[in-house]
Amino acid sequence: MENPNPKIGEKMVDKTTIIVHSGDTDKLYSALIIGDGALAMGMESTMFFTFWGLERLKKDELDKGPISKMSKSMFDSQLKKANVDTLEKLITDYKELGGKIIACEMTMEIMGIKKEELNQELIDEYGAIGTYIHEARESKINLFI
Repeated sequence: MENPNPKIGEKMVDKTTIIVHSGDTDKLYSALIIGDGALAMGMESTMFFTFWGLERLKKDELDKGPISKMSKSMFDSQLKKANVDTLEKLITDYKELGGKIIACEMTMEIMGIKKEELNQELIDEYGAIGTYIHEARESKINLFI
């Protein structure tokens, strides 16, 4: 019989939850590569986009973020050399593999972002901190990027 009042950690499943806070392109690459990797290994994956990360979910803004430590041309060159897929391909793969994307409603309110501005094809759900906590408390891996 399942414990009706499980302690924290008892309900954990093979799942990763990632807060995507930064809008930096290189950090978005990191989040998507980790999310895709988790999904490819049979785990569930949820990304909670908030603040500047949420800006990347605006229509035609996915790859418009700054690079945190090098020039865009140098970064693009390194990606090409390493044969890394584009952000568009990575996020498409993430969705096709069953990855879940949550857009932070509080951030939308604070930053004046309207649902119509966001790429609806990418977003599974709109939620606030309770939505994130629900996802995170069931996850074995939680990251803040």
